[in-house]
Amino acid sequence: MPRLSLLGGIRIISMPEKKKVYEEVLNEIRNYIEKNGLSPGDRLPSERELTEHLRASRSSVREALRAIELLGLIETRRGEGTFLRMYQPYHTVELLSAFILQDPNTRQDIVFSKSIIEKEAAKLAFSHVTHKEIKELQNVLNNQKLDEKQAHYQFFLTIFQYAENFLLKKIWLLLNDFSYTIENVSYNKQFYQLLVHIYVEGQYEKIEELFSGLFRKGCLMQTDESSDIK
Repeated sequence: MPRLSLLGGIRIISMPEKKKVYEEVLNEIRNYIEKNGLSPGDRLPSERELTEHLRASRSSVREALRAIELLGLIETRRGEGTFLRMYQPYHTVELLSAFILQDPNTRQDIVFSKSIIEKEAAKLAFSHVTHKEIKELQNVLNNQKLDEKQAHYQFFLTIFQYAENFLLKKIWLLLNDFSYTIENVSYNKQFYQLLVHIYVEGQYEKIEELFSGLFRKGCLMQTDESSDIK
């Protein structure tokens, strides 16, 4: 039942019950997986077991499990039970993007934000880049088996490894997953070559200039203006 309270004469209705159950089911599944070392395909607690453990209504637990299943974390097999699934982030991203990416401005914001994070990663990686790392980046650019999106992903994934910032990398991976729903998310090849050149020459200040060329264009898919960097 919703809880009623008064604050300065204003009636406030709070409905934390479903949220609380949802969070507790998530925590229960996470704890169960960790304690039992489960892998995709292994069975999870039943609705009845979760109901008893959480002291919640079976309908609330069932609703929470359905929400978790929608995220691709579990699957329910009739007559068998609930099982852990191999997590597929693209499935979740595609589901959310059906709502989030309806606004063209939001889609552009995602690409823009991803580019800002890539710029900061390029700066963080600067002090860690040696001849070995430069060679690795060049190998990515020279790999003819990669299409533009794959090359972009592998190039910056390599840079994030040098940047040594796990949280920034996780944020970038999430934004990168969203960007798969947007066409033309890679830069032109000259951009990547220029960034490698900056590392070779040790010109840290040029990183900002290179990325600013993208922002001034107002289109992250074009880097003609960045070609002025010497």
